[in-house]
Amino acid sequence: MAWLALDEGYEVSLVEGRVAVRRPSGRQLKAVPKALRDHPEVDRLRRLAEWLDRHETACAAQVDGWMVSSLPVPTALLARVWHDEAWRAALRDLAIVGDGDPDEVGFLRDATDAGELKVVNLDGETVRLSPRTVTLPHPVLLPDLDDVREFAAELDITQRVEQIHRATWTKPEDLKETATEVRDYAGGKFPSRFSLAARATGLGHRVSGGYATCRVRDGGRAVEAAVWIGEPYWEDESETGALSWHDEEGRAVRLGEVGPVAWSEGMRMAAALYAGRTIEEGGDA
Repeated sequence: MAWLALDEGYEVSLVEGRVAVRRPSGRQLKAVPKALRDHPEVDRLRRLAEWLDRHETACAAQVDGWMVSSLPVPTALLARVWHDEAWRAALRDLAIVGDGDPDEVGFLRDATDAGELKVVNLDGETVRLSPRTVTLPHPVLLPDLDDVREFAAELDITQRVEQIHRATWTKPEDLKETATEVRDYAGGKFPSRFSLAARATGLGHRVSGGYATCRVRDGGRAVEAAVWIGEPYWEDESETGALSWHDEEGRAVRLGEVGPVAWSEGMRMAAALYAGRTIEEGGDA
């Protein structure tokens, strides 16, 4: 954005999302001088920068939600938000599938006001599509995911919202018929329940009661994955518990009935929580 005049020839602007000040000579300062920190223009830009940060985070979270739930997104909506830099950064280079050909995967490069999408398909060709809706498929649903990842590396694709390089887990076939819990990542010790809950929220998960949770819509069915993290008011050492899934009525879902996306996202949450555990010297990494 443009530089705005302040007192004594100083100018202020937003540079890479942060408030910057430059001298009358044009040299940009490393920090805002103390005398200018309470200046109305500096304060206004600081609040604008904070809002832009929140907006960027919110856009990425919404796109992540579309992807995790594989929800159809109207092409007209993508075209409408594409002019917004934060939305564009969250959407650009995501793998998409149009409603006209669910087997045709392409990386989104542009969206026009007319509702036309420019994508690079897996043959390396830039094509224009005009589907009514698109989905941003969860990587566990992408056929030949390794090939998609290899092709993305060749194109030097970087995604703001983690999709094709998102860690995935495939549900094993030898599950007990009545099983409702997975304990692969149980027993990760933390100094306190607070530190475990803080890790969960830092990873973007919701903490409710004694659980860290993530909600997923898989195959048209809403389920919630939950990892036990300890009683809410427990202050001493805590550890990760079992992972389970529940339907909208709160009933436990048998592991054999958990869909591929819900399974992968639940295991991803449990593994990420467990990775932050305290590792005793000489213990397992």
